[in-house]
Amino acid sequence: MQLTDKEFDEISTFVRSRYGINLTDKKKMLVATRLNFIFDKYDVKSYGDYFEMMRNDMAGDLTVEFLNRITTNHTFVNREAHHFEFMKSEVLPYIEKFEYGSKDLRIWSAGCSNGAEAYSIAMTVEDYLGTQKRFWDTTILATDISMDILHKAKEGAFPEEDLKTAPDEWIRKYFDKGVGDHYVVKKRLRDEVLFRRLNLMNQFPFRKKFHLIFCRNVMIYFDNDFKHQLAAKFYDQLEDGGYLFIGHSETLDRNKTNFEYVKPAIYRKGCK
Repeated sequence: MQLTDKEFDEISTFVRSRYGINLTDKKKMLVATRLNFIFDKYDVKSYGDYFEMMRNDMAGDLTVEFLNRITTNHTFVNREAHHFEFMKSEVLPYIEKFEYGSKDLRIWSAGCSNGAEAYSIAMTVEDYLGTQKRFWDTTILATDISMDILHKAKEGAFPEEDLKTAPDEWIRKYFDKGVGDHYVVKKRLRDEVLFRRLNLMNQFPFRKKFHLIFCRNVMIYFDNDFKHQLAAKFYDQLEDGGYLFIGHSETLDRNKTNFEYVKPAIYRKGCK
C-alpha cells in the first residue's frame, strides 16, 4: 500500500503539533515500511483510515504506538560512558557540596526508553556515595511517553548484549542472572528509579528543581523551534549550577540558549 504525500503531510502535522516530533520528507519511506503491520492488526484499507483512528483516539495509545515504531528506543547500559565518568568526577561532588545539609539528590532521565540510562545513573550514584548513600534521597525520576516502554523499563531486564559497555564490576555488583542471556538490575536499584509517563510537549508538573537532567538522543526527533523551547524548559527546571546532558548527535544553539557550554553534549546553568 502506497503512502501518499497528502497522507504523510497529515500525519506529520498531527505528530508535530501533539508531540513535537519532526517527520521530514526523508522519513516518508521509513514511516511506510514500519507501518505495514496496521493493515492486519486494525483491518484498515489505507494509511488515511489509520491516521483518522489516531486522531479520534482520545487516550493517545495509537499515536504512542506509532511513535514507538518510527523512533529508535534501543539503548544500553553505560552508553556514552564518559558522561557517567564526568557525572562521578564533577557533577556529584558539586551536588554533594551544594546539598550537604538536605542530602536531597534530584536527577531526571527524560525520554528514558528501556531504563538503561536511569539505571546507569543509579549505579554511578552508588559508586560515588558508597556507604554514605543510605543518608541521601537518591530517587531518580525517569520519564517516557510510552507506557509499554515504561513497563519494560521497570522490569530492569537486559540481554547480555546490552551490557557490553558496562564495567565488569557493575555486572557483579548491580545485576542478578535472569532467564536465558538476560540480566536483571538488583531490586534495591530498581526501587530507586521512579518511572512516569510524560509528554515533553506538556507543562512539567515538578515542584522542585533538578540538579542534573539527562535528555540524550531525544531532541534529534524535534524541529528546531521545539528544541529551543524544550531547552528553555529544562533550563528553568534546573537548580543554579545544574547540568544538562544531551546526545552527541545533538547540539544547542549557543546564540539561543542561556546554558553555558561545558564540553560536547554537556551544558550547565550558570550560578547567580
